[in-house]
Amino acid sequence: MSDLTLIPPSDPPPRARRSRARRPSADSTLPPVITAPAPEQSRMLALSPADSGQPRKRPYRPGTFGVLDIGTTKITCLIGRGEPDGTLRVTGCGWQRSRGVRLGGITDLAEAERAIRAAVGQAESQADHHLRSVTVNLSCGQPESRLFNVRWPVGGRMVGDADIRRVVNEGRNRAVTDGRDVIHALPLAFSVDETTGVEDPRGHHCDQLAARLHVVDAASMALRNLTAVLARCDLDIAELVAAPLASGLSVLVEDERELGATVVDMGGGTTSLAVFADGQILHTAQLPVGGLHVTKDIAGMISTPLGSAERLKVIYGNAESSSDDERELVNVQQIGEDEHQFTRVPRARIVSVIRPRIEETFELVRDRLDSAGLGKHSGGPGGGRVILTGGASQLDGIGPMAARILDRQVRLGRPIGVRGLPDNATGPGFATAVGLLAWAAGAGRSLADIDLTEPRPPGFMRRLVEFLRERV
Repeated sequence: MSDLTLIPPSDPPPRARRSRARRPSADSTLPPVITAPAPEQSRMLALSPADSGQPRKRPYRPGTFGVLDIGTTKITCLIGRGEPDGTLRVTGCGWQRSRGVRLGGITDLAEAERAIRAAVGQAESQADHHLRSVTVNLSCGQPESRLFNVRWPVGGRMVGDADIRRVVNEGRNRAVTDGRDVIHALPLAFSVDETTGVEDPRGHHCDQLAARLHVVDAASMALRNLTAVLARCDLDIAELVAAPLASGLSVLVEDERELGATVVDMGGGTTSLAVFADGQILHTAQLPVGGLHVTKDIAGMISTPLGSAERLKVIYGNAESSSDDERELVNVQQIGEDEHQFTRVPRARIVSVIRPRIEETFELVRDRLDSAGLGKHSGGPGGGRVILTGGASQLDGIGPMAARILDRQVRLGRPIGVRGLPDNATGPGFATAVGLLAWAAGAGRSLADIDLTEPRPPGFMRRLVEFLRERV
């Protein structure tokens, strides 16, 4: 009874509350009234204060944006509009079977141009909007991810936009290597003198400003070919965005980005991965294996055309075997035979071809994460859950296999956070395109109100610098 206070009967309550109280009679044998302890006497923890009610920052800026996802198996164009309420709506969608593209790189300019023009034309027709520039995914040129620590002298004055711009571009310059171009120099965190973990250093006074940067680069020649094919389509590149970064923006919820998650985007020609934590992307990587390799394995092992192999993979494929696979027989067209002639093979044979390739893919993902210090047992942010996305992630049984090999919780990720997507564009295969649209509309950027590129010199000096840059 040490937590309770005994209060004997007292005088009647005030008139305003008389009707809600009952005064005991003089000879009443009712026990004393027991009340809850006063707040200062309670042993229970107080709840957190209520939310201030201030409106959250709009995730998307207004305007119309066009994006282009150039993949090995399909080319997708989306046109979207930032609404006044801060949401993002898709107004046009077009996609075509990819041609002239292999492992994310352009192999045939003319074929790729035709496919891109067709996809863009479909989206423009739906949106009733003509595109002059597009945000494009970066899958070509063997993208690589590195981290840099950069310091910049401030001299005791207050940090401003120019200081942030200089420290980011200093890191960009240090990351330049022969034959490769820097695509992203993303600030992860800042330090002002000895104070670390500063998200926005503007307004701080310090002697030195330091930044930890995530830099992504790619082979220059591959980027030039990408620029060339888009120029043939009368399109400029507004921005290049690493494909796994875009996929993460599309399929991750906010808590996953904060607590730590790895996105594995299983495309047709490549499998890319991105590690997120603390709301930032910490690492990206790309593996030269994808769903098309599974299709070719099936075609080669059972001597069937590629189209038939793709159909068998989608309808009968599974990453895990079952006891019924030997008894179920599947009609398979043979290469060189009449299209109406089939041979029957057990489903187990198809599964036996698929399983080793998928196992190899996840083992490569695991090894790449371990080598970057982001594996399950590294203690770092990469130990969180795994989100599978991309067209090849829809194969039956792929989730349990990923969970077993990577030793983590696994879920399938679909595009979220946009409105107006056609029904046939809501699957994992459109995650990168939707993420590109979100990036173009301002999502996923730290210090989004600062242009982190160095201002170019105007007039004659600008032309001279660009002339020397092209020839030196």
